[in-house]
Amino acid sequence: MSRPVTLFTGQWADLPLDELAGKVAGWGFDGLELACWGDHFDVPAALRDRGYAAERRALLERHGLSVWAIGAHLVGQAVCDPIDERHRDVLPPELWGDGDPEGVRHRAAERMQDTARAAAQLGVELVTGFTGSPIWHLLYSFPPNDFAAIERGYEQFAERWQPILDVFDAEGVRFALEVHPTEIAYDFETTRRALAALDHRDCFGINFDPSHLEHQFLDPATFVAEFAGRIFHVHVKDSRRRLDGRRSILGGHLDFGAPGRGWDFVSPGHGDVNFEAIFRELNRIGYGGPLSIEWEDSGMDRDWGAPDALAFVRATDFAPSSVAFDAAFAKES
Repeated sequence: MSRPVTLFTGQWADLPLDELAGKVAGWGFDGLELACWGDHFDVPAALRDRGYAAERRALLERHGLSVWAIGAHLVGQAVCDPIDERHRDVLPPELWGDGDPEGVRHRAAERMQDTARAAAQLGVELVTGFTGSPIWHLLYSFPPNDFAAIERGYEQFAERWQPILDVFDAEGVRFALEVHPTEIAYDFETTRRALAALDHRDCFGINFDPSHLEHQFLDPATFVAEFAGRIFHVHVKDSRRRLDGRRSILGGHLDFGAPGRGWDFVSPGHGDVNFEAIFRELNRIGYGGPLSIEWEDSGMDRDWGAPDALAFVRATDFAPSSVAFDAAFAKES
């Protein structure tokens, strides 16, 4: 089994796709996971122009690259969130509109439905992204939470996402939530609850990213084992804890890369994630899809870091054995 290695373009959206594709091909990647921002994949353009998706695919093919998934994290975040000024900075102006929160959520939900339609035109069967969360702000129970409000939050999540997923089903496309702090699912328990809230719909699964579990002191390989049937896509991203008695796991309201943070994202192979254990577990569950490098490291030049990350994945990923290691000693029956 040879898993393709791709690069998620979200952190490279300042570059035109043709320029980025040339870089990525030169480094030796197999393909791209296209972000639905920048000029990388424009959902409204795909619906306006029936030739747009074919042109995007042809551009990648000219560089010898494939595409297995598109990422719609920014718009998906607005479907369930309490909306504030931060969302204005990440949403297209037509989705922000006048900023009325319910209007923003409604337009974001419609755009996610269109994203499923656009993905089908591109010929991919998977959209990765976020869902947002109406209850993330209730993480710390003081003033004490009304836990009935937590339950209502999962009900609201289901009410907003079920109609979106109806379109995904109709288009033959699946949605993979990146389990992540700020989302409706960010650890084992909340992932179980999110899947249950949607009655375990077949088209809703997980974009597994171990970097979001590692700094929570969770075991990413065990997460793969528990949610094996829901691992639709894999992000390769690393994180490093720097807890020295002065720096907080909560981040201290410091931006990524600030020296006072208790943890930070780093280039794959430079942090605490045990990728060998993860790849062994992915082998065990039969995952053969892309390993998509989501490159984030505030202390490293990205043009150095991306090919370094690719080399790390090529050297660390391995196929499962097709025979028992001691099969030669088995007695013939």
